[in-house]
Amino acid sequence: MTIAALDPGRDKCGFAVLDGEGKVLTQRVIETDKLIEEVTAAKADYGFSRLVIGNGTTSKIAQGRLKDVLELMVLVRDEYRTTEMAKGEYWKANPPKGWRRLIPVTMQVPPVPVDDFVAVILARRFLQEEQQSKGE
Repeated sequence: MTIAALDPGRDKCGFAVLDGEGKVLTQRVIETDKLIEEVTAAKADYGFSRLVIGNGTTSKIAQGRLKDVLELMVLVRDEYRTTEMAKGEYWKANPPKGWRRLIPVTMQVPPVPVDDFVAVILARRFLQEEQQSKGE
């Protein structure tokens, strides 16, 4: 099973595709204007049929745009605390260098958007829920 996840935003969206084990196949930040093209291309490349989407402010707009164009099962999930978690995941993947490593990462702001890490967190939460519902 391959699953996609989206953290929708007004100007940019976090997007990720993961396998059934939670391994990231791709993750990136995309412009909201290019959402349909990017998701369509990723669907062709990875063959997912389910899209987990965060329930943030622009979620309903993104859901409408995607449902009109793509044949996907769209699953809405709570985004509570995902941005804070994503910052931590960013620093794990990109540890500070030089003098910045002396400052705790909890006091630093990542130099790039972390929306793609939010998408990964949403997908992993969904996969964890799936495993728990199956009793694994």
